[in-house]
Amino acid sequence: MNDLQNHNNGPLIAVTGATGFVGTEVVRHARAAGLRVRAIVRDSKRARAWGERESVELVCGDVLEAASLAGAFVGVSAVVHLVGIVVENGRNTFERVHTDATRNVVNAAKQAGVRRYVHLSALGTRTNSLSRYHQTKWAAEECVRQSGLAWTIFRPSVIYGPGDKSINVLAKVIRWLPFVPVLGNGNAKVQPVSVLVVAQAVVGALKNDASVGKTYDLCGPVAFTWNELYDKLLVFYGLQKPKRHLPLSMARLQAVVLEKLLPNPLFTRDQLLMIVEDNAGDPQPAVHDFCLELETFEAGIQRYLTR
Repeated sequence: MNDLQNHNNGPLIAVTGATGFVGTEVVRHARAAGLRVRAIVRDSKRARAWGERESVELVCGDVLEAASLAGAFVGVSAVVHLVGIVVENGRNTFERVHTDATRNVVNAAKQAGVRRYVHLSALGTRTNSLSRYHQTKWAAEECVRQSGLAWTIFRPSVIYGPGDKSINVLAKVIRWLPFVPVLGNGNAKVQPVSVLVVAQAVVGALKNDASVGKTYDLCGPVAFTWNELYDKLLVFYGLQKPKRHLPLSMARLQAVVLEKLLPNPLFTRDQLLMIVEDNAGDPQPAVHDFCLELETFEAGIQRYLTR
C-alpha cells in the first residue's frame, strides 16, 4: 500500500482544472474513493458554491503564474494536473497553458515536497507532430518525465460526456442542419472515451504504485472513422441526412477567418492538422491496471445525449 492509502483521515490531493469538464468528474470520483480534494482555482468566490456542493477545499492559484502557486500544494499527497485548452484565446496560448503551466505546477509540487503527480495529456502527442497542440503537449510531458516526481501520464482520445464541447457540438450540428458537414474526407480514425473512464483511471492511478513512470492511452474499445462517428449519431437521432465534405484547402481559408472573428471558432488551422491523423490507441494497459470497464460509443451517448 502506498502513502495515499495509509492516510487515516483520508488523503488530500490537489487538482488543477477541477471545475472543468474532466475536472468535475475527477473530483466526484476522488471524493467517492474517500480522498479529500483541494481545488486550485483562479477565483474562489466564483467557485464557492461548487466547492461547497462537492465538499472540496478551494485555494486560489493560477497555473499560468508561478508565484501564485507558492504554498498551494503544501500538505497534499498528490497533484493531479488537468488544465488544457483546444483553442487559443488571448494570453491562453498552447505554449503557456500546456507547457509553461505544467512546468509551474511541477516546480510548485516539488517545492512543496509532493511525491506523486498525475498528468493529463492527449492521444497523438509525440515528438514529430505537425500541430502546435500536440507539440506543446509533448513538451509538457517531457517536463513531467524529467521532474523526478513519481509521475503517471494519461493520453485520452476525444472525451465525451455531459457538458463536453466535442460530441455535443457535433450532435447539435447534425440535428439542425439539413446535411452533415465533414472536414476533409472523414476517413481518419478516432476512438472516443467516456469522461467516466478518464476519471476512474486518474483516481485509480493515485492508489496504484505500479502505474508510476508509465504513460497510458485512454480510449474506447473500438476505433472508427469520423464518417462512421457521424453515422452513429444519425442512427441515434433516427435521421437520414447526406454528408457534405469540405475540402481541407477550403477549410483552411475558413479557419483563418474564424480565428480572426471568433474567440472560440468552430475549428482552427491547428485542428485541421490533427483531424486528418488517426486518433486511436491501445486501451488495454489502462484497462488492466485500473480495472476499467469500457463501453461502446453507442452505449455511452445513450446516457447523456438528449433526443
